[in-house]
Amino acid sequence: MFILDGLPDRPIKGKTPLSIAKKPNLDKIAEIGINGIMDTISPGIRPGSDTSHLALLGYDPYKFYTGRGPIEAAGVGIDLKPGDVAFRANFATVVGSGNIFDKVVVDRRAGRIENTEELIEALNEIDLSVDFEVAKATGHRAVVVFRGELSAELSETDPKVVGEKVKKCKPLSESAKNSAEIVNEFMIKAHEILEKHSLNVEREQKGLSKANAILLRGAGVMKEIPRFEENYGLKLTVVSATALIKGVGKIVGGEVLTPDGATGNKRTDIKAKINSALDSLKRSDVVLLHIKAPDEIGHDRDFEGKVEFIEKLDTHLGKLLELDFSKNCLIVTSDHSTPVRVGEHTADPVVVSVVHEGVRVDEVKNFSEFSAPKGGLCRIRGMDLLNIALDLLDLSKKFGA
Repeated sequence: MFILDGLPDRPIKGKTPLSIAKKPNLDKIAEIGINGIMDTISPGIRPGSDTSHLALLGYDPYKFYTGRGPIEAAGVGIDLKPGDVAFRANFATVVGSGNIFDKVVVDRRAGRIENTEELIEALNEIDLSVDFEVAKATGHRAVVVFRGELSAELSETDPKVVGEKVKKCKPLSESAKNSAEIVNEFMIKAHEILEKHSLNVEREQKGLSKANAILLRGAGVMKEIPRFEENYGLKLTVVSATALIKGVGKIVGGEVLTPDGATGNKRTDIKAKINSALDSLKRSDVVLLHIKAPDEIGHDRDFEGKVEFIEKLDTHLGKLLELDFSKNCLIVTSDHSTPVRVGEHTADPVVVSVVHEGVRVDEVKNFSEFSAPKGGLCRIRGMDLLNIALDLLDLSKKFGA
Protein backbone atom coordinates (compact mmCIF):
# COMPACT_ATOMS: atom_id res chain seq x y z
CA MET A 1 0.00 0.00 0.00
CA PHE A 2 1.90 3.03 -1.33
CA ILE A 3 0.49 6.22 0.23
CA LEU A 4 1.48 9.51 -1.43
CA ASP A 5 0.43 12.00 1.21
CA GLY A 6 -1.66 14.92 -0.08
CA LEU A 7 -0.86 14.17 -3.75
CA PRO A 8 -4.18 14.91 -5.52
CA ASP A 9 -5.01 18.49 -6.39
CA ARG A 10 -7.65 20.84 -7.73
CA PRO A 11 -7.16 22.18 -11.26
CA ILE A 12 -5.58 25.55 -11.92
CA LYS A 13 -6.40 26.68 -15.46
CA GLY A 14 -7.64 23.16 -16.10
CA LYS A 15 -4.47 21.40 -14.98
CA THR A 16 -3.18 19.64 -11.86
CA PRO A 17 0.43 18.69 -11.06
CA LEU A 18 -0.47 15.02 -11.61
CA SER A 19 -2.06 15.68 -14.99
CA ILE A 20 0.98 17.45 -16.49
CA ALA A 21 3.90 15.70 -14.76
CA LYS A 22 5.96 13.23 -16.79
CA LYS A 23 5.42 10.03 -14.81
CA PRO A 24 5.67 6.92 -17.01
CA ASN A 25 5.83 4.48 -14.08
CA LEU A 26 2.74 5.84 -12.32
CA ASP A 27 0.92 5.84 -15.64
CA LYS A 28 1.98 2.23 -16.24
CA ILE A 29 0.61 1.27 -12.82
CA ALA A 30 -2.72 2.82 -13.81
CA GLU A 31 -2.64 1.07 -17.20
CA ILE A 32 -2.14 -2.44 -15.81
CA GLY A 33 -4.47 -1.99 -12.86
CA ILE A 34 -8.02 -1.11 -11.94
CA ASN A 35 -8.61 2.53 -11.06
CA GLY A 36 -11.02 4.76 -9.24
CA ILE A 37 -11.42 7.54 -6.73
CA MET A 38 -11.70 7.22 -2.97
CA ASP A 39 -13.13 9.16 -0.05
CA THR A 40 -10.76 8.11 2.72
CA ILE A 41 -13.35 9.00 5.39
CA SER A 42 -16.58 9.82 3.55
CA PRO A 43 -17.73 12.34 0.91
CA GLY A 44 -17.33 15.93 2.00
CA ILE A 45 -15.25 15.14 5.10
CA ARG A 46 -11.76 16.66 5.13
CA PRO A 47 -9.48 13.88 6.39
CA GLY A 48 -6.53 14.26 8.70
CA SER A 49 -3.53 12.10 7.94
CA ASP A 50 -4.18 10.23 11.19
CA THR A 51 -7.88 9.48 10.66
CA SER A 52 -7.33 8.59 7.01
CA HIS A 53 -4.50 6.15 7.75
CA LEU A 54 -6.63 4.47 10.40
CA ALA A 55 -9.36 4.06 7.78
CA LEU A 56 -6.93 2.75 5.16
CA LEU A 57 -5.87 0.05 7.64
CA GLY A 58 -9.50 -0.90 8.23
CA TYR A 59 -10.15 0.98 11.50
CA ASP A 60 -13.26 3.13 11.80
CA PRO A 61 -11.85 6.55 12.80
CA TYR A 62 -15.17 7.57 14.35
CA LYS A 63 -14.78 4.67 16.77
CA PHE A 64 -11.06 4.69 17.54
CA TYR A 65 -9.87 8.29 17.14
CA THR A 66 -9.70 10.64 20.14
CA GLY A 67 -7.16 13.20 18.92
CA ARG A 68 -3.93 13.49 17.01
CA GLY A 69 -1.70 14.08 20.02
CA PRO A 70 -1.60 10.50 21.35
CA ILE A 71 -0.88 9.05 17.91
CA GLU A 72 1.98 11.44 17.25
CA ALA A 73 3.32 10.78 20.77
CA ALA A 74 3.36 7.05 20.04
CA GLY A 75 5.14 7.81 16.78
CA VAL A 76 8.07 9.51 18.49
CA GLY A 77 8.41 6.67 20.97
CA ILE A 78 6.55 7.97 24.03
CA ASP A 79 4.77 5.30 26.06
CA LEU A 80 1.46 6.86 27.13
CA LYS A 81 -0.07 5.85 30.45
CA PRO A 82 -3.78 6.02 31.39
CA GLY A 83 -4.70 9.63 32.22
CA ASP A 84 -1.85 11.18 30.24
CA VAL A 85 -2.87 13.97 27.88
CA ALA A 86 -0.91 14.35 24.65
CA PHE A 87 -0.76 17.34 22.30
CA ARG A 88 0.94 17.68 18.97
CA ALA A 89 2.85 20.92 18.67
CA ASN A 90 4.56 23.33 16.29
CA PHE A 91 7.50 25.56 17.02
CA ALA A 92 6.34 28.99 15.85
CA THR A 93 7.36 32.64 15.62
CA VAL A 94 5.42 35.26 17.58
CA VAL A 95 5.87 39.03 17.93
CA GLY A 96 4.56 41.70 20.30
CA SER A 97 4.78 42.68 23.95
CA GLY A 98 3.37 41.04 27.07
CA ASN A 99 3.07 37.32 27.73
CA ILE A 100 2.54 34.65 25.09
CA PHE A 101 -1.22 35.23 24.89
CA ASP A 102 -0.70 38.90 24.00
CA LYS A 103 1.50 38.05 21.02
CA VAL A 104 0.66 37.52 17.36
CA VAL A 105 1.73 34.48 15.34
CA VAL A 106 3.70 35.51 12.23
CA ASP A 107 5.01 32.06 11.25
CA ARG A 108 3.33 28.85 12.44
CA ARG A 109 6.38 26.78 11.48
CA ALA A 110 9.24 29.09 12.57
CA GLY A 111 10.80 29.05 9.13
CA ARG A 112 10.38 25.25 9.05
CA ILE A 113 13.10 24.90 11.68
CA GLU A 114 14.43 21.36 12.04
CA ASN A 115 17.28 21.51 14.58
CA THR A 116 15.03 21.80 17.63
CA GLU A 117 16.88 19.39 19.94
CA GLU A 118 18.41 22.13 22.14
CA LEU A 119 15.07 23.93 22.42
CA ILE A 120 13.33 20.73 23.50
CA GLU A 121 16.00 20.03 26.08
CA ALA A 122 15.43 23.49 27.56
CA LEU A 123 11.64 23.06 27.60
CA ASN A 124 11.93 19.81 29.52
CA GLU A 125 13.51 21.79 32.38
CA ILE A 126 10.34 23.84 32.98
CA ASP A 127 9.01 23.57 36.54
CA LEU A 128 5.34 22.50 36.55
CA SER A 129 3.05 21.00 39.17
CA VAL A 130 2.73 17.83 37.04
CA ASP A 131 5.21 15.67 35.18
CA PHE A 132 5.43 16.28 31.46
CA GLU A 133 7.59 15.47 28.47
CA VAL A 134 8.40 17.35 25.27
CA ALA A 135 9.77 15.24 22.41
CA LYS A 136 10.89 16.01 18.88
CA ALA A 137 8.73 15.00 15.93
CA THR A 138 9.31 15.67 12.22
CA GLY A 139 10.89 19.01 11.30
CA HIS A 140 9.32 21.92 13.18
CA ARG A 141 6.90 19.61 14.97
CA ALA A 142 7.01 18.28 18.51
CA VAL A 143 4.87 16.39 21.00
CA VAL A 144 3.95 17.48 24.53
CA VAL A 145 2.59 14.94 27.03
CA PHE A 146 1.21 15.97 30.44
CA ARG A 147 1.21 13.09 32.92
CA GLY A 148 -1.29 12.50 35.67
CA GLU A 149 -5.03 12.32 36.11
CA LEU A 150 -5.79 15.10 33.65
CA SER A 151 -8.58 15.83 31.18
CA ALA A 152 -8.14 15.98 27.42
CA GLU A 153 -11.28 18.11 27.00
CA LEU A 154 -9.16 21.13 26.17
CA SER A 155 -9.12 23.73 23.41
CA GLU A 156 -6.05 24.37 21.26
CA THR A 157 -3.56 27.21 21.67
CA ASP A 158 -2.73 27.26 17.96
CA PRO A 159 -4.82 29.91 16.12
CA LYS A 160 -4.16 27.93 12.89
CA VAL A 161 -3.54 31.14 10.90
CA VAL A 162 -0.90 33.84 10.95
CA GLY A 163 -1.84 37.34 12.06
CA GLU A 164 -3.83 36.20 15.11
CA LYS A 165 -2.87 36.03 18.76
CA VAL A 166 -1.87 32.80 20.46
CA LYS A 167 -4.98 31.32 22.04
CA LYS A 168 -5.41 30.46 25.69
CA CYS A 169 -6.22 26.85 26.42
CA LYS A 170 -9.83 26.67 27.58
CA PRO A 171 -11.55 23.83 29.45
CA LEU A 172 -14.32 22.21 27.42
CA SER A 173 -15.86 20.71 30.55
CA GLU A 174 -15.99 21.58 34.26
CA SER A 175 -13.54 18.77 35.08
CA ALA A 176 -10.91 20.18 32.70
CA LYS A 177 -10.35 23.54 34.45
CA ASN A 178 -7.21 22.48 36.30
CA SER A 179 -5.79 20.84 33.17
CA ALA A 180 -6.29 24.05 31.16
CA GLU A 181 -4.49 26.07 33.85
CA ILE A 182 -1.52 23.69 33.70
CA VAL A 183 -1.35 23.96 29.90
CA ASN A 184 -1.48 27.77 30.01
CA GLU A 185 1.27 27.87 32.64
CA PHE A 186 3.39 25.68 30.37
CA MET A 187 2.70 27.98 27.38
CA ILE A 188 3.86 31.08 29.30
CA LYS A 189 7.00 29.48 30.70
CA ALA A 190 7.89 27.87 27.36
CA HIS A 191 7.75 31.23 25.58
CA GLU A 192 9.93 32.87 28.23
CA ILE A 193 12.60 30.20 27.79
CA LEU A 194 12.45 30.08 23.99
CA GLU A 195 12.57 33.87 23.56
CA LYS A 196 15.92 34.07 25.34
CA HIS A 197 17.45 30.82 24.10
CA SER A 198 20.87 31.17 22.44
CA LEU A 199 19.70 29.27 19.35
CA ASN A 200 16.97 31.84 18.75
CA VAL A 201 19.35 34.73 19.38
CA GLU A 202 21.59 33.22 16.70
CA ARG A 203 18.68 32.70 14.30
CA GLU A 204 17.60 36.31 14.71
CA GLN A 205 21.13 37.52 13.95
CA LYS A 206 21.09 35.46 10.75
CA GLY A 207 17.72 36.89 9.71
CA LEU A 208 15.91 33.60 10.36
CA SER A 209 12.54 33.21 12.06
CA LYS A 210 12.86 32.62 15.79
CA ALA A 211 11.25 29.50 17.23
CA ASN A 212 10.10 31.48 20.25
CA ALA A 213 6.76 29.81 20.92
CA ILE A 214 5.23 26.36 20.91
CA LEU A 215 1.62 25.98 19.75
CA LEU A 216 -0.49 23.05 20.95
CA ARG A 217 -3.35 21.22 19.24
CA GLY A 218 -4.96 17.80 18.94
CA ALA A 219 -5.31 16.94 22.63
CA GLY A 220 -6.36 13.39 23.32
CA VAL A 221 -6.04 10.26 25.41
CA MET A 222 -5.24 6.96 23.72
CA LYS A 223 -8.07 4.48 23.40
CA GLU A 224 -7.50 0.76 23.48
CA ILE A 225 -7.23 -0.37 19.87
CA PRO A 226 -7.22 -4.00 18.66
CA ARG A 227 -4.00 -5.07 16.99
CA PHE A 228 -3.94 -5.35 13.20
CA GLU A 229 -2.83 -8.97 13.45
CA GLU A 230 -5.80 -9.77 15.69
CA ASN A 231 -8.20 -8.20 13.20
CA TYR A 232 -6.82 -9.74 10.02
CA GLY A 233 -4.42 -12.53 11.02
CA LEU A 234 -1.74 -10.67 9.02
CA LYS A 235 1.53 -9.02 10.01
CA LEU A 236 1.81 -5.30 9.24
CA THR A 237 4.89 -3.15 8.57
CA VAL A 238 4.74 0.65 8.20
CA VAL A 239 7.63 2.41 6.44
CA SER A 240 7.58 6.14 7.17
CA ALA A 241 9.67 9.01 8.50
CA THR A 242 6.65 10.96 9.73
CA ALA A 243 5.93 10.68 13.45
CA LEU A 244 2.16 10.71 13.01
CA ILE A 245 2.14 7.82 10.54
CA LYS A 246 4.64 5.86 12.63
CA GLY A 247 2.28 6.44 15.54
CA VAL A 248 -0.64 4.94 13.63
CA GLY A 249 1.52 1.92 12.88
CA LYS A 250 2.53 1.52 16.51
CA ILE A 251 -0.92 1.86 18.05
CA VAL A 252 -2.27 -0.91 15.80
CA GLY A 253 0.68 -3.16 16.67
CA GLY A 254 2.62 -2.98 13.41
CA GLU A 255 6.36 -3.00 12.88
CA VAL A 256 7.55 0.56 12.14
CA LEU A 257 10.65 1.28 10.04
CA THR A 258 12.43 4.52 9.14
CA PRO A 259 15.34 3.83 6.74
CA ASP A 260 18.53 5.90 6.89
CA GLY A 261 18.08 9.06 4.84
CA ALA A 262 14.29 8.97 5.11
CA THR A 263 12.73 12.26 6.19
CA GLY A 264 9.25 13.72 6.33
CA ASN A 265 9.88 16.23 3.54
CA LYS A 266 10.87 16.49 -0.14
CA ARG A 267 14.52 15.72 0.64
CA THR A 268 13.63 12.21 1.71
CA ASP A 269 15.53 9.23 0.32
CA ILE A 270 12.80 7.72 -1.85
CA LYS A 271 14.97 4.83 -3.00
CA ALA A 272 15.77 3.82 0.60
CA LYS A 273 12.07 3.83 1.50
CA ILE A 274 11.06 1.71 -1.48
CA ASN A 275 13.89 -0.76 -0.85
CA SER A 276 12.87 -1.01 2.81
CA ALA A 277 9.24 -1.63 1.86
CA LEU A 278 10.12 -4.32 -0.68
CA ASP A 279 12.45 -6.00 1.82
CA SER A 280 9.64 -5.96 4.40
CA LEU A 281 7.49 -8.07 2.08
CA LYS A 282 9.79 -11.01 2.91
CA ARG A 283 8.53 -11.07 6.52
CA SER A 284 5.26 -9.10 6.53
CA ASP A 285 1.91 -9.67 4.86
CA VAL A 286 0.90 -6.02 4.54
CA VAL A 287 3.37 -3.19 3.99
CA LEU A 288 2.29 0.45 4.09
CA LEU A 289 4.84 2.79 2.50
CA HIS A 290 4.26 6.47 3.24
CA ILE A 291 5.75 9.47 1.40
CA LYS A 292 5.04 12.83 3.07
CA ALA A 293 6.52 15.32 0.58
CA PRO A 294 3.53 16.03 -1.72
CA ASP A 295 1.52 17.17 1.30
CA GLU A 296 4.28 19.54 2.47
CA ILE A 297 4.54 21.02 -1.04
CA GLY A 298 0.76 21.41 -1.22
CA HIS A 299 0.76 23.27 2.11
CA ASP A 300 3.43 25.57 0.63
CA ARG A 301 1.13 26.22 -2.39
CA ASP A 302 3.95 25.31 -4.76
CA PHE A 303 2.46 24.02 -8.04
CA GLU A 304 5.76 23.62 -9.88
CA GLY A 305 7.36 22.06 -6.81
CA LYS A 306 4.67 19.38 -6.79
CA VAL A 307 5.23 18.65 -10.48
CA GLU A 308 8.98 18.35 -9.92
CA PHE A 309 8.57 16.02 -6.97
CA ILE A 310 6.14 13.75 -8.83
CA GLU A 311 8.63 13.44 -11.68
CA LYS A 312 11.49 12.75 -9.26
CA LEU A 313 9.40 10.17 -7.40
CA ASP A 314 8.41 8.43 -10.60
CA THR A 315 12.02 7.65 -11.54
CA HIS A 316 12.19 5.34 -8.49
CA LEU A 317 8.98 3.41 -9.11
CA GLY A 318 10.25 0.90 -11.67
CA LYS A 319 11.01 -1.55 -8.87
CA LEU A 320 7.33 -1.68 -7.91
CA LEU A 321 6.51 -2.84 -11.43
CA GLU A 322 8.91 -5.78 -10.97
CA LEU A 323 6.70 -7.31 -8.27
CA ASP A 324 5.16 -10.70 -8.96
CA PHE A 325 1.52 -9.65 -9.29
CA SER A 326 0.30 -13.23 -9.17
CA LYS A 327 1.34 -13.24 -5.51
CA ASN A 328 1.31 -9.55 -4.58
CA CYS A 329 -1.26 -6.77 -4.71
CA LEU A 330 0.02 -3.21 -5.22
CA ILE A 331 -2.12 -0.25 -4.20
CA VAL A 332 -1.04 3.30 -5.06
CA THR A 333 -3.15 6.06 -3.56
CA SER A 334 -3.21 8.98 -1.10
CA ASP A 335 -4.62 9.71 2.32
CA HIS A 336 -6.20 13.01 1.27
CA SER A 337 -5.86 15.88 -1.20
CA THR A 338 -3.75 18.97 -0.42
CA PRO A 339 -4.45 21.32 -3.34
CA VAL A 340 -1.89 24.07 -3.89
CA ARG A 341 -4.64 26.64 -4.44
CA VAL A 342 -5.99 25.89 -0.94
CA GLY A 343 -2.84 25.02 0.99
CA GLU A 344 -4.74 22.67 3.32
CA HIS A 345 -6.38 19.25 3.29
CA THR A 346 -9.65 19.10 1.37
CA ALA A 347 -12.39 16.51 0.94
CA ASP A 348 -11.67 16.04 -2.77
CA PRO A 349 -11.51 12.29 -3.42
CA VAL A 350 -8.08 10.79 -4.06
CA VAL A 351 -6.80 8.72 -6.98
CA VAL A 352 -6.40 4.98 -6.40
CA SER A 353 -4.88 2.24 -8.58
CA VAL A 354 -4.88 -1.45 -7.66
CA VAL A 355 -2.61 -3.89 -9.49
CA HIS A 356 -2.98 -7.69 -9.23
CA GLU A 357 -3.16 -10.53 -11.70
CA GLY A 358 -6.87 -10.95 -10.99
CA VAL A 359 -8.11 -7.36 -11.39
CA ARG A 360 -10.52 -6.32 -14.13
CA VAL A 361 -8.13 -4.00 -15.98
CA ASP A 362 -9.97 -0.92 -17.19
CA GLU A 363 -9.22 1.61 -19.94
CA VAL A 364 -7.46 4.16 -17.71
CA LYS A 365 -3.87 4.79 -18.83
CA ASN A 366 -3.02 7.93 -16.86
CA PHE A 367 -2.63 8.24 -13.09
CA SER A 368 -4.49 11.51 -12.52
CA GLU A 369 -7.55 13.10 -10.98
CA PHE A 370 -9.21 13.39 -14.41
CA SER A 371 -8.65 9.79 -15.58
CA ALA A 372 -9.22 7.81 -12.38
CA PRO A 373 -13.01 8.42 -12.12
CA LYS A 374 -13.43 6.57 -15.43
CA GLY A 375 -11.97 3.38 -13.95
CA GLY A 376 -13.61 0.16 -12.83
CA LEU A 377 -13.29 0.75 -9.10
CA CYS A 378 -15.64 3.74 -9.41
CA ARG A 379 -15.86 5.56 -6.04
CA ILE A 380 -14.98 3.74 -2.80
CA ARG A 381 -14.28 4.52 0.88
CA GLY A 382 -10.93 4.25 2.61
CA MET A 383 -12.20 1.42 4.79
CA ASP A 384 -13.07 -0.58 1.64
CA LEU A 385 -9.54 -0.61 0.29
CA LEU A 386 -7.91 -3.30 2.40
CA ASN A 387 -10.93 -5.59 1.94
CA ILE A 388 -10.64 -5.23 -1.84
CA ALA A 389 -6.98 -6.28 -1.70
CA LEU A 390 -7.66 -9.21 0.63
CA ASP A 391 -10.38 -10.46 -1.69
CA LEU A 392 -8.06 -10.29 -4.72
CA LEU A 393 -5.49 -12.32 -2.77
CA ASP A 394 -8.12 -14.93 -1.75
CA LEU A 395 -7.68 -14.01 1.92
CA SER A 396 -11.30 -13.01 2.51
CA LYS A 397 -13.99 -15.10 4.16
CA LYS A 398 -17.47 -15.38 2.77
CA PHE A 399 -20.15 -13.30 4.47
CA GLY A 400 -23.21 -15.50 4.79
CA ALA A 401 -24.07 -18.99 3.60
